Amino acid sequence: MLAMNKLLAQGAGLSGVLIRRAATVELDWDVRQKSRFAATDSTGRALAIFLPRGQAVRGGDVLVGEDGTLVRVIAAPQAVLHITWCRQHGTAFDLMRAAYHLGNRHVPIELQPDHLKIEPDHVLADMLRAMHMTVTEAELPFEPEGGAYGGHVTNDGHGHHHGHHSHHHHGHDH
Repeated sequence: MLAMNKLLAQGAGLSGVLIRRAATVELDWDVRQKSRFAATDSTGRALAIFLPRGQAVRGGDVLVGEDGTLVRVIAAPQAVLHITWCRQHGTAFDLMRAAYHLGNRHVPIELQPDHLKIEPDHVLADMLRAMHMTVTEAELPFEPEGGAYGGHVTNDGHGHHHGHHSHHHHGHDH
């Protein structure tokens, strides 16, 4: 098993040729947000990934093995809800409003100029449809935002740290 303990964000510092030649590993978001996991790369090698806690792996990142081996990470397609605003009944502002309501619930969310993506949740899907959003189930790569305060999304879904301001309060318990 090849130990991988370093991550180069988006292959920083590596030439494009090296990145393109590297083996790949496809991982969904649930795996990519963990700091320790096992995987198999495109050449069939077993990998043991040991990264600093709280460091999420993104599609396009490059894992570096103890022996210098490079493995490029691909965000695997997974079940998501693809959210757009209904052009018959609303405006692009409605998409911003939906993102606000999802963020207020600490939901990992991928923000794009014309759509949002979240992990499947029928209660949130119903809420979004009531807001006149078009919500469709899809199998797509998922790259949620990393958090407004530089924190990383953790397994509990919170993308920020509350210790930075004593007055920071959402009005609900964690």
